[in-house]
Amino acid sequence: MRVAVVGAGSWGTTFAGLLTANGPTRLWARRPALAEEINQRRTNAVYLPRTRLPLGLRATADLAEAVAGAEVVAVAVPTQGFRPVLEALATVLDAGVPVVSLVKGLERHTRRRMSEVVAEVLPGHPTGALTGPNLAREIAAGLPAAAVLAMGDEGVAARLQQAFGTEAFRVYTNGDVIGCEISGALKNVVAIAAGMSDGLELGDNARAAIVTRGLAELTRLAVALGGDPRTCAGLAGLGDLVVTCSSDKSRNHQVGVALGRGRSLAEVVAELHMVAEGIEGAEVVCQLGAELGVEVPIAEQTAAVCAGRLGAAEALGALMQRRLRSELHGLGK
Repeated sequence: MRVAVVGAGSWGTTFAGLLTANGPTRLWARRPALAEEINQRRTNAVYLPRTRLPLGLRATADLAEAVAGAEVVAVAVPTQGFRPVLEALATVLDAGVPVVSLVKGLERHTRRRMSEVVAEVLPGHPTGALTGPNLAREIAAGLPAAAVLAMGDEGVAARLQQAFGTEAFRVYTNGDVIGCEISGALKNVVAIAAGMSDGLELGDNARAAIVTRGLAELTRLAVALGGDPRTCAGLAGLGDLVVTCSSDKSRNHQVGVALGRGRSLAEVVAELHMVAEGIEGAEVVCQLGAELGVEVPIAEQTAAVCAGRLGAAEALGALMQRRLRSELHGLGK
């Protein structure tokens, strides 16, 4: 299957390189210089340092060239740049080509999931999301990983499951697009909170509590939107939480650690060179929670720290002082 990947950041480049084992793959890079680097040097030094890219990967800065003849398009650009890229795709993409989001976040002003944005901008294209515990550098190094492909169309999902999977990258399918996308968006926020705890050196127990209560938080939100709670206990939810909240390869965790150590968000972001979706995502999750009447205390405290209203120690202390309740509060029977 001919695949086009739109977005040459760490995950987009990694995913495109991964798929060259299965067939022709093209990667769109916004900057011509980056496309040239990938084609000539087989590197992407800024986003994937010390990684040699496969010879079968072809990059281009021409979006029409990237998607010409593609049988599926995977989009891996930052959340807040997602819609403009789709609008550009609308002028060059063949009718009916499936579009899969590789992005874990919510659109800032609309609070829409990425698959909802695709359906709005590219009607008539089957859409879904690929998500899960997928740290780019490990997958680029050939280490084993698993992901979940969430699509409403089971037939398309089954075809793409075969196209996306490799010997080292196992892909499951799930019809619960809502649960998968909400899990992916909220786990970034929880990872910042877990990182703050680590930066404050509060210990393994504190991190485990944040991960577990973060799981409850994302489950409440997903279910309120019509998602399946079982999804939240799978790769998109618990699986991604475990790795993102504990790995030093996680950008959101890195941000949290730095905030916990007292550094300013502006300083941290300037050094990151990549987008940590949880920074802006925290406030969007808070807005969505308020709209739905769902409690999202970890997101609220994380948003307060990112906005400079609280320090990390104050925010985590506020979580410990919340009113006592049942562990299953808000999760149904």
